Amino acid sequence: MAEHIKKMMTEEEVDQKIKELGVLISKDYEGKEVHLVCILKGASFFACELAKRISVPVTIDFMSVSSYGAGTESSGHVKIIKDLDEPLEGKNVIVVEDIVDSGRTLSHLMELLKSRNPESIALCALLDKPERRVVDVEVKYVGYQVPDMFIVGYGLDYDQKYRNLPYIGVVEFDEE
Repeated sequence: MAEHIKKMMTEEEVDQKIKELGVLISKDYEGKEVHLVCILKGASFFACELAKRISVPVTIDFMSVSSYGAGTESSGHVKIIKDLDEPLEGKNVIVVEDIVDSGRTLSHLMELLKSRNPESIALCALLDKPERRVVDVEVKYVGYQVPDMFIVGYGLDYDQKYRNLPYIGVVEFDEE
């Protein structure tokens, strides 16, 4: 089955939204330093652009986790593939994610990171799919709420494709 991508948000719209998030985070953390924890691979594009738009001092680290195993539904059990390089103790941590879906993985991940004694911890997501939520997770900074569709671009992929799109799109499948 072939697919094509329908544009949902333009590159300019995404850029403007990231600027707005950067301003909000900068205001909330005025006089403090922020430590971004980027969840790989999908959030890498968003985290780098966000970091450039935060005016308070920023440090960044990367983490790769999996909760899918062999299936397509999240198990909620978080397997750390790449852990952080630095401790979180005493830091103002913002976990940066590309999209929040069921909330299972992020709920477990946030609890794990809280156990590492940061000064504060918040979640920032470019996209949020609240209608898919099965576990309550607080997303303090949200770019866009999106419907339950298969979304790609700006780091989000379909079978490892389309991450490099500079806009947000929806995968639509063609009848053959």
